[in-house]
Order: sequence, then structure tokens, then C-alpha cells
Amino acid sequence: MEKVDDFTLTDYNGKQHRLSDYKDAKAVVLIFVSTQCPVSNAYNERMAKLHEDFKERGVAFLGINANVAEDAANIKKHAAENKLPFVILKDKDNLIADKLEASVTPEVYIVNAKHEVLYHGRIDDSRNAEKVTSQDTRKALEEILAGKEVSEARTKAFGCSIKRVAKEAKKASS
Repeated sequence: MEKVDDFTLTDYNGKQHRLSDYKDAKAVVLIFVSTQCPVSNAYNERMAKLHEDFKERGVAFLGINANVAEDAANIKKHAAENKLPFVILKDKDNLIADKLEASVTPEVYIVNAKHEVLYHGRIDDSRNAEKVTSQDTRKALEEILAGKEVSEARTKAFGCSIKRVAKEAKKASS
């Protein structure tokens, strides 16, 4: 089973978060998000609703912004304006996006306490909320919380490509 290495990223308030900080959660939902992507923005309400519906059931949510042009101030403002209630971390050198091979926003990874990936893919099957026929992330979370194996562990995420740091800039900063 694919695993996510522990990582530490900083949120838009400058506070560090480690994936291992959430070891008591029944599942951790990692969602790659963007302030500028119209597809990611079309999901803001649905992401907030997923958080609302599952936070009391032991599920932690971490947004991850890996877009090079979106800084902490933009992310904080965007989260406030769009009522995104979960922590959003900045992956400034795309280290986590690269490790997970995340390519679009929004893109979801659900991991367990051992950091094993139980689900990877889309939130649901339509950018347009009225046309959704398959709530993939919600279904995966319900199955996980019921102690079942995720019936559809992989779906095709769609959205805007993650705008990565140039390879040369990554080498210079490391």
C-alpha cells in the first residue's frame, strides 16, 4: 500500500503542522487547493461541507497549496473570503506535491494513522454541484469510518495543474 512520509509544512499564519500531529484522527484528508483555479474554487463550498460533516467523526482535513504564485497572505485572505474552515498549508517548494505526484487542484488523498493512502482522486464527478452523480471522497470516508475497505480507492482527479517551482529554483533553495 502506498504510504505518505511524515512531513512538516507551515500554515498561512506561520504555524508548523506535521502529518504525524494527526495520528489520533480516524483519517486525514489532504486536499491540494488553489486560490486562483476556477475548478478548485468551484469546490470551496463542498470542501467546507465535507469538513463540517466529518470533523466531529474524527476526520482531520488539511488543505495544501503548492502553487508557486500563491503566497500565505493570498491563501489566508482566500480562506477567509470563502469560509474554508480547515488548516491550509503552504508547500512552497512542491516537496509534498512532488512526493505524492499530485498534479491538479483539487486533488484528494485520504490517509490512515499509519499514513497509508486509502483513497486518491477527485472530490466528486462534476465541477458543477448540480450535476454530481458520484460523491467519491464522501463515499470513501463513510467506508473508512465503517471499517470497510474503500470500494473505489482511485478516481481521476481533474482541475487546474499545480504551478510548480522551477527545478533550478528548488536546487538553489535546498
